[in-house]
Amino acid sequence: MNLLYEGIEAHIVEKTTLTRKLTVDGITKAYPVYKIRLDALYYNDQNDRIATWIAQYKSQNGGKSPNRNNKEDYNNIIENFIYESNPDSINKTQKNIELVDQREPGVVLSDGRIIDGNRRYTCLRRLSSKSDRFNYFEAVILDRNIESDAKQIKMLELSIQHGEESKVDYNAVDRLVGIYHDIIETNLLTIGEYARSTNETESEVKTRIEVAKLMVEFLEFINAPLQFHIARDLQLYYPIEELYKLTKKCHTEDEIEDLKNAVFTNILLQPSTDMTRFVRNIKSIVGSDYQNEFFEEQTEIAAKVIESLPVSAEITSSTIREVIRTNNELVGELERSMEKSLTKVKKNETRNRPIQLVEKATTFLESVDTNIIFKMNDSELRRFERQLEKLENVVASIRENL
Repeated sequence: MNLLYEGIEAHIVEKTTLTRKLTVDGITKAYPVYKIRLDALYYNDQNDRIATWIAQYKSQNGGKSPNRNNKEDYNNIIENFIYESNPDSINKTQKNIELVDQREPGVVLSDGRIIDGNRRYTCLRRLSSKSDRFNYFEAVILDRNIESDAKQIKMLELSIQHGEESKVDYNAVDRLVGIYHDIIETNLLTIGEYARSTNETESEVKTRIEVAKLMVEFLEFINAPLQFHIARDLQLYYPIEELYKLTKKCHTEDEIEDLKNAVFTNILLQPSTDMTRFVRNIKSIVGSDYQNEFFEEQTEIAAKVIESLPVSAEITSSTIREVIRTNNELVGELERSMEKSLTKVKKNETRNRPIQLVEKATTFLESVDTNIIFKMNDSELRRFERQLEKLENVVASIRENL
């Protein structure tokens, strides 16, 4: 059914006096807002967040996707995911809508696919069981479809989600999933198109692409390829982002691979409650005299971890928390390896501290412009001379200890 034609004729859709300004195909204008019966709409499976939840549903149901032909069952499944992901936020929005009605119109396609407004739609669905007053969703209707206008629709969705509504929290892993799908997997958007849609620089988008690739590599490492819901459940974004920064300190591809194996193993077994800080601590080891020794130990432990992993179909967030992370022997090995290397690095830094301070002092002294001395007055010259004598005494005292 086309909501703009058959929907209006069937009294499923009713035009309001409201408008919402949108930029579509580079043209900004005010679009009319319609009241649309809830049962004529459905959640967008191309949305970054919803796509991640559907991946989770498939992993729990033998690879089977929710059946969109049964609109009510399909919507119930997605509604449950949306609510469970952030019940406090949904309840807060729901109470607000119950008090003052829907204030911000959404955006839907003419076939009923929701492009913007999933949370508001969810709240209205939940409220509609209490009162017929909430049986309608207010939204702009775009006479487009996902098959022929996929790129334009995606760019509009990104613009709304990450531009106009940047104040709305958006899971960082879901954003990585979206950027991986839209730019790497399907080539739907170029880096430039994605950057313009999200009001970011191309450099920022390129960085996130690299982080997304590392997330995909981690899921392959733990025998759960493309199971993005696991990455979201384990809150992987910031540890993986720290890993990306660390790769910049490596000089060869082999070093990068060793680093990834070490970090992936630690993220999987989680020897620390703050994995972002834990990964950051590795920074002091990378590039030190103890890097190779650390990587060798970590590679040996990684091999044991990989051998202990269940088959792909059995890898879940629960399995990781309740089985893999409870392997105290392997967790202990990782902790001891890290502590040993960090201790050696700190001792080395302590021994080298005097050298570093003398090098810094030498640099400062070499930067003194002697031409300025001739312009000093008598008082300034005496002060300068006293400081030189003090410096000479300090140097003499240090020499006595050599």
